[in-house]
Amino acid sequence: MGIKNELQVSEENHLDHQSASQETPLRADAFDISDADKINSITQDVERIMNTLGLDLTDDSLKDTPKRVAKMFVSEIFGGLHPDKKPKASTFENKYKYNEMLVEKNISLYSTCEHHLLPIVGKAHIAYISNGTVVGLSKMNRIVDYFGKRPQVQERLTMQIVKELQKVLNTQDVACVIDAKHLCVNSRGIRDVDCSTVTSEFGGAFKNVNTKREFLDYIKFDTSF
Repeated sequence: MGIKNELQVSEENHLDHQSASQETPLRADAFDISDADKINSITQDVERIMNTLGLDLTDDSLKDTPKRVAKMFVSEIFGGLHPDKKPKASTFENKYKYNEMLVEKNISLYSTCEHHLLPIVGKAHIAYISNGTVVGLSKMNRIVDYFGKRPQVQERLTMQIVKELQKVLNTQDVACVIDAKHLCVNSRGIRDVDCSTVTSEFGGAFKNVNTKREFLDYIKFDTSF
């Protein structure tokens, strides 16, 4: 996936998507009720929406839709809201003394725009430089998946991924670039099906221009096998 004017795009102010906090906005009582109770409540809400739209919920194709949507919201696409579902990222001593950049590219990303609750689909590219510890490769994919499974804005998602890996690896030398399509732009409103959004977060050594450029060059490599 190409990176379009990487340094320039990542520094633009996307005023339509800015959020006041790097943390996902949750109420203090967000987990006071069980997942089962949330599913029951959301099922009733979806039934109301569908009835308001004039849909016939006695139809075989529609009668179970409210429950399916509720279970999907709680257990799947918004499952990353619950802190208990955060992946345990085991780290290991860097015994082989690998001191160069490690890049995990083309990580599949599925998230949901918090403004219209429509899908965000794209790729995340992550890099870090070891400070004495390394993390299992699949754990980076799981961290992307966890923070993606929330109502999101892409800027916040990018920062959350970097912040979590910095904490896990005990180093500031972490970077992330995300290139994703937002269906709130592609399928409604302006309906520009070709555009995508690029965001980046560079920590520690990746703020150095040469290190940043090396990472961005790795992303461009053709690794289709």
